[in-house]
Amino acid sequence: MEARTLDSSAAIEARGAIEYVSVTKRFGATTAVAALNLRIPAGTYCCLLGPSGCGKTTTLRMLAGHELATEGDILLDNANVTLLPPAARGTAMMFQSYALFPHLSCLDNVAFSLRMKGVAKAERHARALEMLDLVEMAPLAARLPAQLSGGQQQRVALARALVTNPAALLLDEPLSALDPFLRGRVRAELKRFQRRLGITFVHVTHSQDEALALADLVVLMRDGLIEQQGTARELFDGPRTAFAARFLGGHNVVTLPQGQVAVRTDRTRLADGPGYAATLRSVEYTGTGYALSLADAAGEELAVLLDEAAYAARPVFSPGESLALTWDPADERPLQGG
Repeated sequence: MEARTLDSSAAIEARGAIEYVSVTKRFGATTAVAALNLRIPAGTYCCLLGPSGCGKTTTLRMLAGHELATEGDILLDNANVTLLPPAARGTAMMFQSYALFPHLSCLDNVAFSLRMKGVAKAERHARALEMLDLVEMAPLAARLPAQLSGGQQQRVALARALVTNPAALLLDEPLSALDPFLRGRVRAELKRFQRRLGITFVHVTHSQDEALALADLVVLMRDGLIEQQGTARELFDGPRTAFAARFLGGHNVVTLPQGQVAVRTDRTRLADGPGYAATLRSVEYTGTGYALSLADAAGEELAVLLDEAAYAARPVFSPGESLALTWDPADERPLQGG
């Protein structure tokens, strides 16, 4: 297999168009994924987002070939891969645990899959070194995994996944083991690598911040179904259901006489006069201001963000205090269902 050029100045043809066609996965009497229809264009960074048990990991594992679909078809670049073994699909999987061989150097870890395919030592090492260079780990090629930090181990795992020249890279919660500072840095690196390579990344996460920061396409899942999909901005600024508004965060879900709506917390204010009634629960300092946690008469959790100047203008807040909230009606987003 010819190695891909990694010259970022060269035009790279996008690969990895993925389509799920009425895909269902059952485990006994439990339906994990139900009649899923999803198209992921070639060269897209797609995040499968949702709470535990929503079907996102099963959806990824069926694409990888680690689970077989009960019904339906999965296509990769217009080829039906539904029944193919993992090694024949043109995908590569990067696991949450990294699963590096502790007794092998970084170079040999990356080259391992090529060794299993019978690629000569000089060629597999050259290609492995090219991938390590891509992830800025070439100077540490001789080190063992135990001699690396968590972030460095992840880079090696990424290089190992990429060395087989996949059309799609599949990532299962790849950032969950990292500390918050490193998570942000690696997140930016993943996006840069994906753009440079021009292949599809399908990334499973339960972190809405991660999905919003990374994805060209966010697919929010719930109970084995797609709740909503679109760009990060489309989902965040226009949640269609109360579940989407709550899970994506940053929204207050309120019930008005005309129905249920979502209003972004950064556009919700304290009213000087009458407004939407709420009871203050707590106040937290966020570093850039203050977050007020409240509840309405139905027990729905609400939030208001105050900058330091607004907080200083009314510095005494007592838990249990009755407050009134307001917002511009243009900021209301009507919701469907729960």
